Amino acid sequence: MAGTISKVVRFTNEEEFLEDIEEVMERFTYLASRYGVSVIEGVLLWDYVGVRDEDGVKIFRVGEFPYVEGTLKVDLETLRTLERYFDEMESRWDDLTTDEINYFVKMLNEALGEERVYYEAYDLGLDRDEAYIILNIKGLYYLENVVDAEDRHILEEAVSLLMKYV
Repeated sequence: MAGTISKVVRFTNEEEFLEDIEEVMERFTYLASRYGVSVIEGVLLWDYVGVRDEDGVKIFRVGEFPYVEGTLKVDLETLRTLERYFDEMESRWDDLTTDEINYFVKMLNEALGEERVYYEAYDLGLDRDEAYIILNIKGLYYLENVVDAEDRHILEEAVSLLMKYV
């Protein structure tokens, strides 16, 4: 994507990072609704996993499977297999590494007999307490030049929070 950069960011407090990114995204979403430009093109946490169902790929965090389970459109056998493997990963949460998640995903796909589960964080070289962010620098530059005085503080707050990690 022209005008974008990708960056691996590190954090020491995952909950604080998630709260900060949520606030940043809320501010940039508001500005995008007013000015037509999105700044954050994507965020991928170290523990995000994708599962393909009848509708496409749904992304969730390891440990969130029980909450996503009802939204997946897959047959019961596939669902139970997914559930077993994700329960096993979740039981190891405190010591879980990206290598282990990658291993579980490979085993899970073998058990399913098809590639239905995806884990991109490993391929991106992420470790625990890391995220991959795609930023639209052209969009940020554009906003810097067009945001009116009323919204200037929203842009400055979003950039300030984002700079904490970038």
